Amino acid sequence: MLLSDWLRWVFHAVTNARLRSLLTALGISIGIAAVTLLTSIGEGIRVYLLDSFSSFGTRIIAVTPGKTSTSGMPGLLTTIRPLSLEDAQHLSMLPHADAVVPMLQGTAKIEADELRRDTTVYGVGPDMARAWRFKVAQGRFLPAGDLQNSRYFAVLGSRAREELFRNSNPLGQYVRVGGVRFRVIGAMESKGQLLGFDMDDAVFIPADIAMQMFNKNSLMEIDVVFRESTTSNEMRDRIKDALIRSHGEEDFTLFTQEDMLATLDRIMSMLKMAVGALGGVALVVGGVGVLTIMTTALRERTQEIGLLRAVGCTREQILWMFLGEAVLLSGMGGLLGLSIVAVLVIVLNTFAPGLPISLQPAYMLASLALSCGVGLAAGISPAMNAAALDPIEALRAE
Repeated sequence: MLLSDWLRWVFHAVTNARLRSLLTALGISIGIAAVTLLTSIGEGIRVYLLDSFSSFGTRIIAVTPGKTSTSGMPGLLTTIRPLSLEDAQHLSMLPHADAVVPMLQGTAKIEADELRRDTTVYGVGPDMARAWRFKVAQGRFLPAGDLQNSRYFAVLGSRAREELFRNSNPLGQYVRVGGVRFRVIGAMESKGQLLGFDMDDAVFIPADIAMQMFNKNSLMEIDVVFRESTTSNEMRDRIKDALIRSHGEEDFTLFTQEDMLATLDRIMSMLKMAVGALGGVALVVGGVGVLTIMTTALRERTQEIGLLRAVGCTREQILWMFLGEAVLLSGMGGLLGLSIVAVLVIVLNTFAPGLPISLQPAYMLASLALSCGVGLAAGISPAMNAAALDPIEALRAE
């Protein structure tokens, strides 16, 4: 059998029952669309989160209270000795330390004249804006000075400033945070959200005052930004040695930026695979549809197979004819599924532009190859059964 004859037979077999072939391809297309779209959304979220973390700096080491050898949530672990402002001052004197940010957070009511709202309050040090790459839109950030004798100054996030002061200038105005009176000395540019935390709907006050306000005896975290003159491993060792000398033991945990990004990347990759697997269920259903159709086609074309065997077609040729039909059906479904994804992406970008979707050509080609693979797997059994038919018995079939 010539290649052109094989192609003509496969194409005729698919187009002879157009509606049935279309419905079979549609089943495959739904699975391919689900896998491609869900994995693309997962990849988009992964890239978005990695970019968000990187926007806060790439040379940051976070110190959290409590010792753990696996993972931990900042501020939720008990410890023999808490992280203190003295620890932050000692770390700021380390070689190659560019900025040190003591940090804790809580929620409090903020009031300005007759306006009030609940918002996130960050107790931080004066290096926060530079360390976290925040930009000041108006005024200035918290002034440098003694971390334990701070003045009652506050800096507003962009959304908090807009909600409380509308179009008026907030500089020099007074607000009450948790019932305590603060003078506004600055307002920040918009920074966006990070892991659900709106960094714009926030108020930044000195860390020592925040510890008193929230009745805390420990910082949630100390961020150390180091210069390019050293590496993260070397700086990590310096921080570790300094805190062990101060605390007497290693009752803290260090996270480098590489650790944070690697952990986040690993989590999001597993999530993307899990979401893709859920979409793969629809693809399995489509494969079952191909198997059913090919089994039905085998019964309908038993005499045709007998005639082909009688005129000289080998078992291998019959096998490849049925496999070609199954792969063509699945390939059509894959192309239809990718077309559905393209339309959905256009719709989502129009009505939900904030949803991160990362469509990559490699993923789309992999999805198309996956659809053909599903068709090949589903068509093996009917193809082998067709090749095993006895030509005389096949010609006698009704």
